[in-house]
Amino acid sequence: MPRYALLMEYDGSFFSGFQRQIHQISVQGFLEEKIGIFTKKSVTLHVSGRTDTGVHALGQVAHFDSDETLDPFKLKGCLNHFGRDKGVSILDIKEVSPDFHARFSSLERSYLYIILNRSSPSPLLKGRVAHVVSPLDIKKMQEAACKLLGHHNFESFRSAHCQAKNSFRTLNHCDVSSQRDLVIINVRSRSFLHNQVRILVGTLLHIGLLKKEPSWIDDLLQIPDRTKSGPTAPAEGLYFESVKYAQDIFKTTPLLPF
Repeated sequence: MPRYALLMEYDGSFFSGFQRQIHQISVQGFLEEKIGIFTKKSVTLHVSGRTDTGVHALGQVAHFDSDETLDPFKLKGCLNHFGRDKGVSILDIKEVSPDFHARFSSLERSYLYIILNRSSPSPLLKGRVAHVVSPLDIKKMQEAACKLLGHHNFESFRSAHCQAKNSFRTLNHCDVSSQRDLVIINVRSRSFLHNQVRILVGTLLHIGLLKKEPSWIDDLLQIPDRTKSGPTAPAEGLYFESVKYAQDIFKTTPLLPF
């Protein structure tokens, strides 16, 4: 039974998240329906990492099994025909080995959070970035971000609805940089807790706005308590950037849409 992996990007504002939901439009539901039109059979997509309502993707990966061999080029064209005005684009499709799994084969996931840091909003970036009016202290944010690296109890940085059995995770990378009026936060880990990145960003923003010192991170990691950390940052600034596997399946490099 052939297995196919899809590399995709999507605008999260079109969907109620990736996961299929009743009476709501999801990325999974949309693609499963359109793949079914192509194959004339129902399929189930398995994704590398679910995204919530409003969260975008630059290099999301999912896979599905087929009863017969498919033409990836024709399938890609079919899906992009349907997705052209629906906020989703398939960048590549590859046949992969039967033991490949979009989620369980992943070694590391990468997220970007993008903030427009200026007094005026941008009509061109509406829904694509978070907007913070007051100047951010990037140096303090970076100092705080370094404290999050490594293996910690991230209880203070997960949603009350998180279903993970434990809150310990290893953060491989956490960087804060600026490009003109944009502040970009990049985090990488093998796995994340529910809303971990957005809560982490909300906490770093408190520090960047000088409401807290970088040492606050030490307290949050020592005494895990979600009520003590920063707010959950808005979904529209978050991008699922990419996922890493033992072998490079796709050669396409994710690009920001601006």
